Amino acid sequence: MHTIDINCDLGEGETAEDCARDARIMPYLSRCNIACGGHAGNATTMALSLENARKAGIAAGAHPGYPDRENFGRISPALSRESLLSSVGEQIYTLQKYAAAAQVELTHIKLHGALYNDAEADTGLAEDLLRLISREFANLKVLVLANAAMERAARKYRHPLLREGFMDRRYLDYNQLAPRSMSGSVIQDFEQCLAQAVALTTGKSFLSIDGRPLQFSVDSICLHGDNPEAESIAQSLQQELLCAGIHTC
Repeated sequence: MHTIDINCDLGEGETAEDCARDARIMPYLSRCNIACGGHAGNATTMALSLENARKAGIAAGAHPGYPDRENFGRISPALSRESLLSSVGEQIYTLQKYAAAAQVELTHIKLHGALYNDAEADTGLAEDLLRLISREFANLKVLVLANAAMERAARKYRHPLLREGFMDRRYLDYNQLAPRSMSGSVIQDFEQCLAQAVALTTGKSFLSIDGRPLQFSVDSICLHGDNPEAESIAQSLQQELLCAGIHTC
């Protein structure tokens, strides 16, 4: 019997209504990654997201990003490494404060946007972030892109991790995620997305962006919560996994 973790980035809106929309996705998730004031998130969204996660019985984690709300953390700003690490730490501590008030224990950390991409490509940045996390948040797992720099850094520092895969993105021939700038890097056919999710869960073969067979497994599948069809996608994913004999954990 196979099991898989499903994660989703949430709490990235501004209002209670945004959080209510997020809550409709939660029954199909294993964990949510809650924006904590850097690229998005405020007192309302943090508190409500944590409360909704508690009610749904799913794990809650911190989703820090570059402190650049104007660009939603999607570009790499000119920040010193010291300032960046300080900001990441402050964001996680902020969510921990709200979590304590909601009687929710955080379980993990997943980086956001450009920071996620930069850390997965830069060994030095990945190791600096892992040193911070291992020192200040030793009990929180890191959710990292499988086969990239953050995974290697987590293993180097013996920090608990979850390997993440994407059902709607193509991979390069050497198991790395194909950059969005590459034509065909985003899978448009939903049936292919579902098939790749099953393959990543079970360790079965699937095709790279160049049509070559790849074979590796992950611990968690990312579901994009900002997709207008996120709820129906989550339902279909759960149904497909169950049909393949896979349960979410």
